[in-house]
Amino acid sequence: MLKLTKKKADYEVGSRKRAISRASAKLGTGKVRVNSIPLDIFGTETQRLMIAEPLLIAGEHAKKYDFNIIAKGGGPLGQAAAIRQSIAKILAKHDKALRKKFLDYDRSLLIADVRRTEPHKPSCSKRGPRRHKQRSKR
Repeated sequence: MLKLTKKKADYEVGSRKRAISRASAKLGTGKVRVNSIPLDIFGTETQRLMIAEPLLIAGEHAKKYDFNIIAKGGGPLGQAAAIRQSIAKILAKHDKALRKKFLDYDRSLLIADVRRTEPHKPSCSKRGPRRHKQRSKR
């Protein structure tokens, strides 16, 4: 367990599909900044609610840290899921009781989903990886 100070930060990575987020946490007052934008004005309401889930579950424990997050790749909701995962990983690292809470609430808060889309095959690159051309029987 890492002992945080004002100068020393803790880092964690979250991912969802092609989106990756890198979060750093320092002792502070509970501020969250995503790509240098405060969480209150970042993205849409759905994204803000997704990102706030681990903070709400952690309650007072989350207010001890300032989070600075960089999110890249993927789409807006994939980035939001990656951000919430990186925040939850940091909080669970510092409080073991939170780990069980997070797993009971939603497993994807701590464990990445490894599924990816299947690549398209050469014979039918427009229609998807497995669809074939329709054939007439008569």
